[in-house]
Amino acid sequence: MLHRPIELRQYTALSFGKHLEKSGVMGSMGRVGSALDNAMAESFFASLQTELLDRHTWPTRDSLRTAIFDYIEIFYNRTRRHSSLDYLSPLEFERRELAQPKAAGAKLLPVHQNG
Repeated sequence: MLHRPIELRQYTALSFGKHLEKSGVMGSMGRVGSALDNAMAESFFASLQTELLDRHTWPTRDSLRTAIFDYIEIFYNRTRRHSSLDYLSPLEFERRELAQPKAAGAKLLPVHQNG
């Protein structure tokens, strides 16, 4: 069974929010009950399940760990195109974002935007 590394209560903890703010990052959490709060995380785990985990078996935990690492670092972040990123890979999207001049006075960088 694949477990998410961080529990929801840790995302909403006051100290975590303060850490994000101090780091110049705006969290993506919305109001309680908002359907879009975890949409990107849920989409990622669904993709991982259907594109990797449901298609193979692994003889050892190490081989599974390596397969998940390769899926995320080699395929998902560098190659796979995402509809939420205008059908760019995360790597290409980030390159384009970093190449654009930033607006004057912009403080917080959104982790992801709902809607």
